[in-house]
Amino acid sequence: MKTPLLIAAIFFTGLTFAQEKKSDSLKTKKIEEVVLTKQVFKKQSDRFVYDVAASPVAKGNTTFDLLRQTPLLSTTDDKNLKIAGKNNALIYINGRKTNMDAESVTQFLKNTPAENIQKIEVITVPGSEFQVESSDGIINIVLKKKMSDGLSGNMRMSNSQNKYNGSSASFSTNYRKDKLGISANLYGGENIDAQQYVLRNGNDSSSNESTGNIDDPNQYIGGYLNIDYQLTEKSNLALSWNSNANKSYNSTVNLFNTIRSFDKDSQSYITNYTNSRNKEDARSYNNSVNLNYELKTDSLGSKLNANAAYLNYRRFQFTNNKTYLSDANGTDGLLSQTIDQNLPQIINNFSGTVDYIQKFKNDFTVAIGGNFNKTKTDNDTQNDTFVTGKDTESSPNHFIYDENIYGAYLTLEKKFSDKLSGKVGTRYEITNSLGTSDNAAPEYRKIERDYNNILPYLSFNYAINDKNNISYAFSSRMRRPSFWELNPVRNILTEDNYTQNNPFVKASSTYSHELTYMFKSSYFLILSHSLFKDKITQVPLQRDILKPRRDENGNPVLGSNGQPIMDSYKQLRYIRTNFGDKQEMSAMVGIQKTFFKQYLTMNFNVGLQRNVNDGSLSVDPTSGDVFPTYENKISSTSILIQTNNTIRLDKKKTWFLGVNYFFVDKQQIELGMLKNLMSLDLSIKKNWNDWTFALNLNDVLRTNIVEIEDYQANGNYNYVRNDQFRRGGTFSITYNFGNQKVKKVRDIEGASDAIKSRTR
Repeated sequence: MKTPLLIAAIFFTGLTFAQEKKSDSLKTKKIEEVVLTKQVFKKQSDRFVYDVAASPVAKGNTTFDLLRQTPLLSTTDDKNLKIAGKNNALIYINGRKTNMDAESVTQFLKNTPAENIQKIEVITVPGSEFQVESSDGIINIVLKKKMSDGLSGNMRMSNSQNKYNGSSASFSTNYRKDKLGISANLYGGENIDAQQYVLRNGNDSSSNESTGNIDDPNQYIGGYLNIDYQLTEKSNLALSWNSNANKSYNSTVNLFNTIRSFDKDSQSYITNYTNSRNKEDARSYNNSVNLNYELKTDSLGSKLNANAAYLNYRRFQFTNNKTYLSDANGTDGLLSQTIDQNLPQIINNFSGTVDYIQKFKNDFTVAIGGNFNKTKTDNDTQNDTFVTGKDTESSPNHFIYDENIYGAYLTLEKKFSDKLSGKVGTRYEITNSLGTSDNAAPEYRKIERDYNNILPYLSFNYAINDKNNISYAFSSRMRRPSFWELNPVRNILTEDNYTQNNPFVKASSTYSHELTYMFKSSYFLILSHSLFKDKITQVPLQRDILKPRRDENGNPVLGSNGQPIMDSYKQLRYIRTNFGDKQEMSAMVGIQKTFFKQYLTMNFNVGLQRNVNDGSLSVDPTSGDVFPTYENKISSTSILIQTNNTIRLDKKKTWFLGVNYFFVDKQQIELGMLKNLMSLDLSIKKNWNDWTFALNLNDVLRTNIVEIEDYQANGNYNYVRNDQFRRGGTFSITYNFGNQKVKKVRDIEGASDAIKSRTR
């Protein structure tokens, strides 16, 4: 269920940690010109390179599985990839960002076989030429280049068992004939995302506890079509189309609520019970098209690249939230409240980019370019509340958000010698936005944001000798709120527990430093520091509210004076807002080695991360309601450990055993203290001609369960336990067919790519 799952998503907003996975390396002078038989992990001028060509790690895996095993990359929820020390990871292919929205990217990666990948580049501090937000990093997937004409492809089928069973299938094909290249992919599947919650909040005078389950059925289908045609020896024209559809009907949230309030007259606690029965039907569609033109202007690699794109994103969401009076056994009684919500979102984006790279003979490169994004979001929401014995209260709101972004950059890159290289650049961005509501309080009806930003960048790389390499990078970025974060709607979880989006959220700024030392391309040390100004996050505000005490029939209980007896209830709002500043510092060391004639590849990484939080909030910025101050000015230092091991079981390299483990120590995030997480994952794989059979077992010990607790000086506390049933297994079969020497179609960066990550 997408709405309640937002609660789960915020747990990981501040959860940035390293689960690095390193690979054995070979000493090479020109990695891109050598056919390698081993994995390589090395540092180039502005990126880490992980070479997986001809590696058994790739065969039979999905691209998502391969990325999970890439150094510096990690995932704790099997959905979102993170780069060590970064909030988010953007997916690029051959240097160009994937032309898909955020939801589609995950399904795409999980349903695309990894056999065609040459190497993976991890860009922890992107240069000025990249359109990225905040401290986002880039994962660049470089595909194998094959020279002959013909047809090739692969098919993959998988079945997963966690709490529920799920299945998926994908079909990919590539065709090349002379100047024409066509690449297509089709994938689909179904699954039920299951979660279990324990939510507690309150103080000595009143408290709530909600326990129960979420079941979110999903059916999805998607794919892409890329057509690339070589106009001349120096120019190419390409058209790409990406599409994804998701249907999530009959998603349910069932929570049993225990509400305690202190009765001053009797000097005792009054306990009430309710059941929250939520049902949601949602579906979403994403379609984007991009036209690309590329012109090579000389033999050194200088080129002009231009894109024009259109993106249409539509999401339709209908929710029904019912609150029933209950007894201590959880039996439904009288229906006391119903909230019906219609929460659609339509996004249209027109974009254009122009980039020119001029290379000179003295290893000097100048890159200059610009971009334009025009986005309109339409959110015509309906909210109807019915309380037993009262008239229905309707609160519709038609929120329209228009945003124009103009950007330009200049980057200078120079290789001074075989040992020393550097890059300096800057990006200038202008953002104009207007949000309007036709049925809202006066302060909501027109919200304008106009701001300019200069974002400098600097990096250098120094190869001290063949064994030692050191590099440094500085970057400044901004993060604009996602479009759904700006839409001023409430997402109801229980009668007194909901999330609140905020049209007043402003862009935040991030300043990052990173120092890296590598020895023999096998040992590394990374020191990093990031400062977040006006960090965008969700803040839990809670306060006491008064409600009339009701009997088992739902009628108000009257006191001796004939007036309803009022009890104190705890109301909890998760408010999306700018919440002060935050610093993240980390130090990581790692080693990668192969033993026993490459029968064992062992990777071990350990690090420290320090989070320094500095935020406080006492007023709901969307309503002006005053709450007891929520304050997070707590720092924490955490240990991070990960080991990743691949064991070859036979001489012919057809059987492989994987043993992987990570541990993340407790750490302070925006919502409170996140307790430690760990997971043991096992896998076994068999390669047989063009077939691959694989079995993956995740979270074998069932220890990857989120727990967050927070205690405020004013006596309020908040506790969350979220079990996403990550323990389970997946069995997959992959078959490769056709001419495996087919050259992959040129992948193109879409002009609207910078907008995609801000859709839901």
